[in-house]
Amino acid sequence: MAEARLLISSRNYSSWSLRGYLLCRMAGLSFSVETAAADDPQARAELLSRSSTFRLPCLVRGPVKIWDSLAIAEQLNEEFPEAHLLPEGPVARAHCRSISGEMHGGFTALRASLPLNMRARRPGFRVWSGPAADIRHIQDIWEDALARSGGPWLFGERPSIADAMYAPVASRFLTYGVTLPGVSAAYQERLLAWAPMVEWMAEAALEPEALAEVEGDF
Repeated sequence: MAEARLLISSRNYSSWSLRGYLLCRMAGLSFSVETAAADDPQARAELLSRSSTFRLPCLVRGPVKIWDSLAIAEQLNEEFPEAHLLPEGPVARAHCRSISGEMHGGFTALRASLPLNMRARRPGFRVWSGPAADIRHIQDIWEDALARSGGPWLFGERPSIADAMYAPVASRFLTYGVTLPGVSAAYQERLLAWAPMVEWMAEAALEPEALAEVEGDF
């Protein structure tokens, strides 16, 4: 099959593109990354959450196209079982799929109020009750999974689909100065120090495009 290409909207602003990248790296896939033009309407709709159907990120391998980060995750899990993107055991796999799906489809207050912006630092940012409830729930999810598995990742010794799904949240918390308690703080630090995450953040810092809707005061 032809070499894979991962089509993304932005490194700095797109949590979904980051998830697709992490999943491809975890699978051990050989792939290149292509960023959509800054004025691409599909890319802007995804970045600003103005569409109910997103086509980025999109993994392209010859005639095969897979979009949506969870679809990419399931496809890679099928193709690369040796990567163990899902944990062993039916109970752990069900739990992993459930919290990954919750991240994929939920936490709307957090997404709207704390948009991903890897370059920015907003100390003293006021977090209102809606996103604050989402943050508390994410802490509960992390602490529960880590307690069950023993860590250091959500499902044990190696990162899973769930870790890729929650990795952008660690960056959001860093940007907006969200302080976490011990276990959650340690897990956030692990995500931010994860090698493919560090690579992505370094590239995001060099990205020239800026979205006024995200960079402005809000």
